[in-house]
Amino acid sequence: MKCFYSIMVILCVLLGGFPLTAYADTGGSGNIDTGGGGMGQGTSQNRWTSGNEGVRVTVVRASDHAIVAPSIDLTNAPPKVSLYHFGKVSKLQYTNGAKLSPIKGGYACIKPPQSIPRVISSNGKNNIEVIKRYFCSEFLAQLVANHTGMDYDVLIGGEYRLLLEPVAYFTFQGVMIATTATEAAIYDQQLSGGLRKKMVSLTHKNLPLSMFLETADLGFPAWGGSRSTAASDADIISSLGLGIVRFKDMPPEEPEISTFDYEYRTNTEVITAVTVRGGQSDPDHAVSVVFHVAGQSYKVENVYYPEGESQLAWIRWTTPAEPQKITIMVQVQGSASVNKGSIRVNIVDLDDNPPPDPQADDRNDSFFWLSIPGKEQCTAADWTVWRPWWHSNWVWHSGNPEISGDEGYWKDEGKWEFELDRYSASLTASMAIIPDEKSPTAKEKSMKSGYGINEEVTTHVSTNQGSAVTAAQNAVTYFPEFHYELYWRLLDRMGGGYDMTHEFQENRYSTYNRRTHFVPLWFPDGSYTPYTWLADCWTPAGMLSMNLSDTITIEGNAWEDWHNAPQNPE
Repeated sequence: MKCFYSIMVILCVLLGGFPLTAYADTGGSGNIDTGGGGMGQGTSQNRWTSGNEGVRVTVVRASDHAIVAPSIDLTNAPPKVSLYHFGKVSKLQYTNGAKLSPIKGGYACIKPPQSIPRVISSNGKNNIEVIKRYFCSEFLAQLVANHTGMDYDVLIGGEYRLLLEPVAYFTFQGVMIATTATEAAIYDQQLSGGLRKKMVSLTHKNLPLSMFLETADLGFPAWGGSRSTAASDADIISSLGLGIVRFKDMPPEEPEISTFDYEYRTNTEVITAVTVRGGQSDPDHAVSVVFHVAGQSYKVENVYYPEGESQLAWIRWTTPAEPQKITIMVQVQGSASVNKGSIRVNIVDLDDNPPPDPQADDRNDSFFWLSIPGKEQCTAADWTVWRPWWHSNWVWHSGNPEISGDEGYWKDEGKWEFELDRYSASLTASMAIIPDEKSPTAKEKSMKSGYGINEEVTTHVSTNQGSAVTAAQNAVTYFPEFHYELYWRLLDRMGGGYDMTHEFQENRYSTYNRRTHFVPLWFPDGSYTPYTWLADCWTPAGMLSMNLSDTITIEGNAWEDWHNAPQNPE
């Protein structure tokens, strides 16, 4: 589990003599900006011809970012069907964990009756207005509706958006392939930079910079980086190679504004990461990063990466026991920069609002069941580390024996190369609630209201880089009687390590100091489902977390176990 927004921005378009065609306006809107640059020279084995391009279109529901119809690829020049491709997978799916799946042949695309303006530039020039007019037109919306099976009026009604992704058809290592910018970046990571070495002007500059967002939308950020230089794989995957079309001139969503870069819990081991980029860092020109945290300094040395790429640098530290707000200052030693020179952190205490003492005369005649909520969930993460290695190239330098008596010498004139080491982490967990053993009439998963329940959350973390991953350290449980808000319980950590378990803290209202939560006497018969958010399994790529729940059945209440009877005569 890993686990990036709202207006269309398009770059790198060459229109040379493209005829302008007027289309009826559906009310669609897009924000557009420009970038890109020259292409350089190709070879017979690695080349791209201007115009060999298309655009992948995916219909997305704005409210929950759900993909509601199969993606379609539009192109003016359908390529040979025998080319290699990765299917019709959208950027949303890749950012949610989809993997590359190569396919030979069977590539399906649509040639629109009205030609698509040039999107991927070969020289950085474009005509933004033509691009906007085309992709925000009634014609394009009707075409998408026809080929996805959606009702046209529903599509343009304001609930849906079009996610656009430029597609390039090019030859790499003698084989014709089709990729979006995101697919090219993921493929390049798998090749440890092999695609970038051969096709950088296309795959890492003009293709990803052909579209990006000017305003955050659909979970993707606006792009604020360079518009004329090759981007890193990480930046492409997170932020480039996409545009978004809205309908009905809806007011743009306000970008999500977070006052803090990280929110941590108290007394928790965490990972804080930054991205280092600029120049090249190798053992001869190493970059170091220093984090200044609450009066302490943590230095990360030997941060390596090839030219044009970037590298995560991170520290592992434990938050203080008291809630507070701190600023982490980050400094770079060497010719590089980081994406954040200062990091604002909010440290909160989850153990500050446990439920009150339940009373026998408590009532809630207006209670109603709510659906179980869901917080942030991410159960797997991937990250990479560049590893330099020396590629030797021994060269003989001849001497002058008549003058110096030296016939010559060998010199290693090699250079540093880089391999991309891949790391990952995954989180699995389960939650079980059972009636407390002090409930005299409970049966397996059934009990009367007024008695207590016990909970156990079992966790397991798997990783191939243990130094960079923490255990799943915090679990907090919410209850249906409080509509999963108002009050909650922070569970105790039982043991440690990657197989940590969590249980209720000892209840101060329990006569026997049991690790229990009391179901209120008034709770009606039916399902009783607490919900737990398991969090704080930290990796360099972010936090892993899970939503968990379990159910018992309430049948009757504790008063039914009490009765009055005359005392037996002696």
